[in-house]
Amino acid sequence: METTSGTLSQGGVAGAMQGNGASSSSASTPSSAPSAVHSAIDDAARKAGPAIERAASMAHEAADRVSAVGAQTADWVSAQGEQLSAAQKKLVDDTCAYVSANPLKSVAMALAAGYVISRILK
Repeated sequence: METTSGTLSQGGVAGAMQGNGASSSSASTPSSAPSAVHSAIDDAARKAGPAIERAASMAHEAADRVSAVGAQTADWVSAQGEQLSAAQKKLVDDTCAYVSANPLKSVAMALAAGYVISRILK
C-alpha cells in the first residue's frame, strides 16, 4: 500500500479494497462520497443562507418594534406620574385653602367622617 504522511493515498485505498476482494467499481464510490456530501452541504448552506438572513432581519425588526413600544410606554407612564403628582399637589393645596377658610366646618366634617367609619368597621 502507498502511504503519504501516515495516511493512505487514493491508490492505496483502492489497492487495499481490491486486496480485500472488493471490485474496482466500489472503489470509486467511497472516494466520490465525500465530495458528494460536501457538495450537498454546500448546496444546503447556499439555500439556507437567504432564509437565515430573512429570519435574522425579521427578528431585528421585531426587537426594534418592541423597543419602540417600550420607550413609548415608559414615556406615557412618566407623563401619567407627573399628572398624578400635579393632581395630588392641587388637591392638597385646595384642601388646605378650604380648611383655612372654614375651620369649624372642617372639624365637624372630620368628626362625622370618623364616626361613620368607626360604625362601618365594627
